[in-house]
Formats: sequence, C-alpha cells, structure tokens
Amino acid sequence: MVKIDEALDIIYNLVTKKSKQIVPIEDTVGAITAKSYKASFDLPRFDNSAMDGYAVKVADAGRTVNIKEVIYAGDSPQNELKKYKAIKIMTGAPIPKGCEAIVPIEDIDFLTKESIILPPTIKPNAMIRWKGEDIKSGEIFLEANTKVTGYTLALLASQGITHIEIYKKPKVVIFSTGEELKAHYEKIEPHQLYNSNAPMFYARALELDCDVSYISSSGDTLEELKLSAKEAMDANLILTSGGVSVGDKDFTIQAFEELGMEILFSKVDIKPGKPTTFGKMGSCFVVNLPGNPLASMVNFEMFVKPIIYKLSGTNSFYHSTITTKMRDNHKIRAGKYTVILGEWDGDSFMPIQNQKPGMVSPMDRADGMIVTSPEIDSLEKNQIVKMIPIKLNLQSDKKENFFIQKD
Repeated sequence: MVKIDEALDIIYNLVTKKSKQIVPIEDTVGAITAKSYKASFDLPRFDNSAMDGYAVKVADAGRTVNIKEVIYAGDSPQNELKKYKAIKIMTGAPIPKGCEAIVPIEDIDFLTKESIILPPTIKPNAMIRWKGEDIKSGEIFLEANTKVTGYTLALLASQGITHIEIYKKPKVVIFSTGEELKAHYEKIEPHQLYNSNAPMFYARALELDCDVSYISSSGDTLEELKLSAKEAMDANLILTSGGVSVGDKDFTIQAFEELGMEILFSKVDIKPGKPTTFGKMGSCFVVNLPGNPLASMVNFEMFVKPIIYKLSGTNSFYHSTITTKMRDNHKIRAGKYTVILGEWDGDSFMPIQNQKPGMVSPMDRADGMIVTSPEIDSLEKNQIVKMIPIKLNLQSDKKENFFIQKD
C-alpha cells in the first residue's frame, strides 16, 4: 500500500504526453500546444491612433490650427504634418509623419469645419499606439504546453496563423464490472442497481477534454473481464470501477494482469477508496477504481485527473489548492489519510454531512475536497485549510461589490 503523495509521484514520473497533430486553430480550443510560436510581424504593425481625434504638434498647444485632411483606418497617409496644422484621424488609422500626439475630439474647441482650438497642454505621444507595443516580431507570443482558449485563437489569428501543432486528446475507455449493474436507460429488477459510475466518469473525462468511449458493463467472470479489457486496449487510459476488492467475484485486477498489466501501485492509504490500482499494459495506462460511487469519485479526482492532464501535454498537472477556512467545527475519525468533500462559498469550506463511500448525492454538492493526515481528529471553526477544487464556478447568486476602492 502506498501513501497518497507516493501514488501521485508515480503518476507524475511515469505518465507521458501523447502524440502530436496539426489542426486548424478553430478546432484546438481546450487542447495543449505542442510547440512555441514566434511572431512573424509586429503588433500593431504600424504606429496608429488610439482615439478618434486630431494628429497635432505639441508646440501648437492652445493655438488655433487649420485642419489639413482626414486619415481613416486602412489609409496610407502621404503628407507630413506641419506646424499650425492638424489632421483629423480615426481610431486605428496610421499616424502621419510629423505627428507628435493625438488629441481626442472631445478635447477640441471648434471654430469652423476647417479650424479648431487645441487644449492648452498636450502630452507628447498621447493616444498613439506604437508599432510592436503589443507583440514584437520574432518574440515568442505563445508558449508550448499552453492550453488553448478562445482568447488564444484571437492571438493566433492576429498573426495570420491558420493551423497549430497540438497534443492529441487522451483516449479514455470506460467500463464497469458487476452483473448486478444496469445502464440507466434499461429496465431494472429489484435486486439490481443502476450504473452511476460509468456515466459520471464519461462526463468528467469529457469535461477534461478527452476522447471518451464506453464499453457496456462487463460480467464478473475472469473471461468476461478479459474480453472487455481487450476491447479497450487501444486507449491511452482504461478506467474501470468495481471488482478490485477481495470478494469471490473480484477478478478485475487478475484479468488485466493476465493480459500483461504491470501494477505500478495497488491499494492507497486513503479514505475512502483504498482498493485503487494503477497499472500499465503496453502503452496503455489502467486505473481500477472501487465500485462505491463516492469512493470512486474521490479517487478519480485525486489520481485520474492528473493522469489525464499529463497525457494531454500540459505542464499544469499538479493539484492546485485554494486557501480557505473552516465554516464550522468538524470531527474526524483519526488514524487514516481522509478526504472530506465539502461546499465552498468563496469564503469558507463546509464539510458535507453524512458522506459515505457508497453514496451518490454528496458528489453533486461538492465544490472541493480537503485531505487530513492520520493524526488529525478535528478541525476548528475558522481554521485555515487547503481545498482541492472540483468544480470551480465563482458565479454568485448574490450581487457583490467587486470594485477595489479606498476606505
């Protein structure tokens, strides 16, 4: 049996990135970049106006000047700005030669259509966007191992890039064991249960941007389990639940071992979910989770999530934490590393009452989880704790003042 941090170190050290592919940028959201990208030109590509206004000389502040012409975005100005003159200019239009500042329209006093009075002070270079101030030609503007978002696409499109190299999505195959399990769309007998684990893992893997497929529940015999495992062997990660304890029909691990799986760790010092196994079969990784829903959910978040992140190519595969405080006192049975699911309101963490390994309802309520070491038997109100987030949604049902203001 290994400790939680030992199990995670095995995952961090042994799971490797997937193969690469070149894809149109529109199809890359959520993927991880496989190489860095350098800018092929400056952004902005030329000095331009940040406002609708007038291109002027600083020495003409407070004077009446004549309007020479108008420059629009997309124009190529040919004339040089001279003293006692101003050129009307639109946002994004190239700065004419000789321009020292832009004065916004709202700061101008108009005499006629052809003459204006400039404000008494003009700051040099005001309202000018300089060539390359955003991105300079030749510099890396997108690093390798970065997750692509919609805003990344704006960055790529600004450089005229149509395709990028990314890591392929991890291919995950999920199946459950147990003849008593039925899919949620099937009829059920009084002695049977609906399979809640497989849909949960399927959806969670999709949320983590995997290519997911599902094999219907395997029977409990060794041969049936081996048949299901063989069907899944083209995956990067096989995920099973159930059949990993010491019951008469718990043959899951044996089935994988007979197909050549090397066990990397088996059983973790964690409550709930001790009978969790991690192995490798060729180039395919295998995680055998317990059948109890809450126990399997906890161990999915603790161990499967970083496996998926490592396969995806990101460098951000470690568990992140949010420092928060306990909302109330909470008693714990000491002696084991214990994972506690709880609700988080952005200010404090509140353990969910009555969370047992076989339960389903606490999972949907859990915003995050904390982990206590064996010597801890209680947590006090306002005690600082570190929460591993599960579903991080910081939208609120209450209107809050988010402005930073002086007291």
